[in-house]
Amino acid sequence: MGLFSGLFKSRDKPEDNMQGTTYSFLFGNTSSGKTVNEYTAMQTTAVYSCVRVLSEALASLPLHVYKYRPDGGKERVPGHPLYHILHDEPNSEMTSYVFRETLMSHLLLYGNAYAQIIRDGAGRVVALYPLLPNRMEVWRDAHGELYYTYTRSTDENPNFDKYGTVTLSKEDVLHIPGLAYDGLVGMSPIAMAKNAVGMSIACEEYGASFFANGAHPGGVLEHPGILKDPGKVRDSWQAAYGGSKNAGKVAVLEEGMKYQQIGIPPEEAQFLETRKFQISEIARLYRVPLHLIGELEHSTFSNIEQQSLEFVMYTLEPWVVRWEQAMTRSLLLPAEKQDYFIKLNVDGLIRGDYQSRMNGYATARQNGWMSANDIREMEDLNPIPDKEGGNLYLINGNMTKLKDAGLFAGDSAGSQDKGGIQDETQILELDQK
Repeated sequence: MGLFSGLFKSRDKPEDNMQGTTYSFLFGNTSSGKTVNEYTAMQTTAVYSCVRVLSEALASLPLHVYKYRPDGGKERVPGHPLYHILHDEPNSEMTSYVFRETLMSHLLLYGNAYAQIIRDGAGRVVALYPLLPNRMEVWRDAHGELYYTYTRSTDENPNFDKYGTVTLSKEDVLHIPGLAYDGLVGMSPIAMAKNAVGMSIACEEYGASFFANGAHPGGVLEHPGILKDPGKVRDSWQAAYGGSKNAGKVAVLEEGMKYQQIGIPPEEAQFLETRKFQISEIARLYRVPLHLIGELEHSTFSNIEQQSLEFVMYTLEPWVVRWEQAMTRSLLLPAEKQDYFIKLNVDGLIRGDYQSRMNGYATARQNGWMSANDIREMEDLNPIPDKEGGNLYLINGNMTKLKDAGLFAGDSAGSQDKGGIQDETQILELDQK
């Protein structure tokens, strides 16, 4: 409980307890004996694949600035100063894709993503530059305001004139925290699951060592007599039969020597099963379906599509909301927050196959809640001119309101007999009588 009581202490001075590559109380040695940090973790294929899948997925989503309309709808605002920065070019050195991919990888490895906000004299954002999370600390001043200190030792950011510690106000930092104890500084997923990652590293090293030794566990060379130089015999054996390039060679034993294998073969030790389980552990850490990182053992054509939809809804969507709210809070001016919002569009990832989309569009078109241009916009097609009916909302003619059900019959009768019912008003009058 000592650790948790320390984490939940007063927020007079919140600290990033996961600084540097050794994270004082989370990173370091693991039960497997392997040191785990963000760099060694990325050397495992499962971690690298999960980070890459999530980073690329979020970076590829369309990112737009929207404005609320008086009628309750919304519309894109390409003329807003933020639109070009978020959608195309956050700074003169990066595209929007690279910028978001970089920050998302920081978020997945360190638990926090930071970017420096460059503003003009009116406070509007003119550029965004990534900041390395392992060099950032979060503090609170005597007035209760958050501020950030960044330690610069390399030239990753062109906006700092000097090396050393740079102080940034909260208005100058876009901070996207991951899951956190205090809501201020996120926890590193890698640090929290260091034993699982360490075991995965150990399994990979064991497998590499196994094949480096010719895919043979250790063994004993038995000689019936006394050897004057046993080291020479051992080195000669290793030179002739050690290493993966010598695997499968036929050994020639002289002077009555025998080779006695010792150790447990990897199959008997369930080495391969352990590796598969560790892949599942890493995928569970990031909530990534196994088929997205190349593990297809339990995947079928019938469940992959459903798993892909679940990936968008339960894995990607929470990250999307976290990004949207952080950008809206930090990048929009206070006076703009009631009228504008920032949105990452995931619709393209859940559209389904071509036939499913066409069936859905047909239903929407026939029931009047999508126009031809609405559909064409979702399919990235040019709009039909309004004069040709591109923006018309149509409805199937065999559907009508219950109170209007007898109008057609009344109008028909009225055309033959001037005394017939002419309109809905007369129907209501007769009903009242």
